[in-house]
Amino acid sequence: MTTELLIWLIPLPPALAFFLIVLFTNRSKMLSHTLGVGAAFLSWLGGMVIFARALGVEHLAEHPFESAVNWLATGDSYLKIGVLLDPLSATTLFFVAWTIFMIFLYSVGYHNFGQPEGDHDHAGLPPHGATVHGHTVPSVEPMYSRFFAFLALFAFGMYVLVVSDNVLTMFVGWEIMGLCSYLLIGFWYGKESARNAAIKAFMTTRVGDVFMLLGIAFLYSVTGSLSFKDIFREEVLHALASVPTGILGLSAAGLIGLLLFIGTIGKSAQFPLHVWLPDAMEGPTPVSAMIHAATMVSAGVYAVIRMFPIISLDEKTMTFVAFIGAFTALFAATIAVAQNDIKRVLAYSTISQLGFMIAALGIHAYVAATFHLVTHAFFKALLFLGSGSVIHGMEHGVLHTGNHKVDPQDMFNMGGLRKKMPITFWTFLVGGFALSGFPVLTAGFWSKDEILADAWAHGHTIVFFTLAFAAFLTAFYTMRQITLTFLGEARTEEAKHAQETPWTMTTPLVVLSVFAVGYGWVGMPHWATGGLVPNWFHEFVGSMLHEHAEELAFNIVPLATSLFVALGGLTLGYFAYRNVRSSAEDRLQISVLKNKWYFDELYNFLFIKPAIWFSEVFVSKWMDQGVIDGILHLFGPATGGVGGAIRNYIDLPVINRFFGDGSAEVTWWFGKNLRPIQTGRIQQYLLLTLIVIFVISGLLYFLLMA
Repeated sequence: MTTELLIWLIPLPPALAFFLIVLFTNRSKMLSHTLGVGAAFLSWLGGMVIFARALGVEHLAEHPFESAVNWLATGDSYLKIGVLLDPLSATTLFFVAWTIFMIFLYSVGYHNFGQPEGDHDHAGLPPHGATVHGHTVPSVEPMYSRFFAFLALFAFGMYVLVVSDNVLTMFVGWEIMGLCSYLLIGFWYGKESARNAAIKAFMTTRVGDVFMLLGIAFLYSVTGSLSFKDIFREEVLHALASVPTGILGLSAAGLIGLLLFIGTIGKSAQFPLHVWLPDAMEGPTPVSAMIHAATMVSAGVYAVIRMFPIISLDEKTMTFVAFIGAFTALFAATIAVAQNDIKRVLAYSTISQLGFMIAALGIHAYVAATFHLVTHAFFKALLFLGSGSVIHGMEHGVLHTGNHKVDPQDMFNMGGLRKKMPITFWTFLVGGFALSGFPVLTAGFWSKDEILADAWAHGHTIVFFTLAFAAFLTAFYTMRQITLTFLGEARTEEAKHAQETPWTMTTPLVVLSVFAVGYGWVGMPHWATGGLVPNWFHEFVGSMLHEHAEELAFNIVPLATSLFVALGGLTLGYFAYRNVRSSAEDRLQISVLKNKWYFDELYNFLFIKPAIWFSEVFVSKWMDQGVIDGILHLFGPATGGVGGAIRNYIDLPVINRFFGDGSAEVTWWFGKNLRPIQTGRIQQYLLLTLIVIFVISGLLYFLLMA
């Protein structure tokens, strides 16, 4: 099988799994998850084969695997769609395939496959447990098959986005994921909070998507193509950079890049469209991992990296990108330090880490941003799945004690779980240290250090110190999370009865922890290896740039900063929380941080309430009931009067008299007077015929002779 054909087939298994589950196997949980996990495995296998072949191609950036077909006729030509595999898409495909496969496998255990159905479980609500021999045990998810169908469609959307060779089909995959995020965040639609979170995510990301669609339309109007191969040609890029738009002093490239980037602000939850992502925690934990690591938010950063040749042409746009990224990184980190929900800490961490990537792109650190995108996908997927394992173990404790008032996601209800859940603990520790940038051993250290090194080397001092402080807070809140969750002694009875999760959940944790450590080694700079090992990632992904990015020389300042913020944050986090027994003892439970700088309240005041007032008061009461109904009520009596006049003065006396009743009376009169001559005697008929003939003959003779 050719590589190009295999690339076309990569998104197919999840799409088929979605349709088969929805149409045929939805009543069988085993068949449904077999299709879902099997489809994820086939796409993973195809992805690994493609990645291996990509590694064997010299100068892959100049000679990528590509294939296109005619799609839509555009006059004398066609809009083509196809697939493309270059160093960027190959690298992205690698982590997407691994994380998606692990998430599918994890979901089998997370949704309690093999357990009995709950006594009082309902579709649209989380399972509450089942009673077996007098004991309460976890119960299987009521909408088990539905979950795997939506997850498969989610995977299909991401694969389409990654392998697309043009902006349009990339946007199609982008929107499929937007739909799936809505369906999966609100998966437990019986909960009001889940419904609201789904709507919030869908509406917020649509704001960014509208601007992105405008950017795509503008790009097509200027270049006449949406193919990456066409729009990234030297002459096209030069034209885009030189054509002014008259808007904010931006060139065509700058305006297109800005519009496309606003789409990323929505999808990757950057300030000020960050508000949807923490609420996305209302969905099941595998969904959180898909959204926060494998697909949804990664797609936003991937889109900026993919469109980097255009976005980087205008420094005004790049400055805006750098500002949004750096500000978001610090802003989200300040909120994460005060969150008590184990998943919400990771949610704000995701927003912050995405800010690192966006800031890196804003300072032209293309390779560093891509490197952190990949490493972050691995260790953040590990952390989210690890948090789901913790919650799952705590739910065992809740079922054991029967005290459902205890929140199994609140870290202050945990403690001492390292003894109860050793595999989850060690893998979570690996992921947490990778997120913190623990020196040398973890992938997060090498990718985050490269971003700081780029910022320092190119004179972006403000970005450097902003990201450094955000990195310090990252290490701090990560150690806070680990300490409160796993270390010390159990703070509740539920934590004392927590237990390790099944192998379908722990196996993905172990696999992802390997990448959370090992993947950083493929991007180690030469100064760290003494030149003995090539910096494969830098060479492979850096070849995407027209001017190959040179590796930075060693500098002690960013390295020392990385070491200080990582080790200092971890140390401070441990000593600050090792003896904390309740949230009342937490000095960071500051109202402004705990309430997320009141942005939800601010948006509610600025946008939600005015929108509700506009719809309920202005549109409904004033326009609909007042103006429109008022006009209709005026038309009602007027048309009634006109209708009555027409009936009384035209219909009854004229129409009915002359055309209705009058025509009937005339017809009746003729019938009555003609009836006597209808005697039925043939002699009379012959006589009348003879008379008629004489009369007609006489008339004819008179007329002709005259």
